[in-house]
Amino acid sequence: MKTHCCARMVAAIESTCEKHPDRFNCPDALIHYSTRSDGYGLIVHDGGSSVIGIDYCPWCGAALASSEEES
Repeated sequence: MKTHCCARMVAAIESTCEKHPDRFNCPDALIHYSTRSDGYGLIVHDGGSSVIGIDYCPWCGAALASSEEES
């Protein structure tokens, strides 16, 4: 199991919503973690499943695993 940098990152990645089973459709879901690429990204709420890769945690500032391919 992956250990993330801080409790706020874990909460952001593991958040669920009763109204939006797909996290990419939930306006409250901000961060996506890809187990396939071991990368983190900000969810782009444009109706698709796009993310913008991030290199540092927005809460604690820790360096994150970087990946060229998010999914």
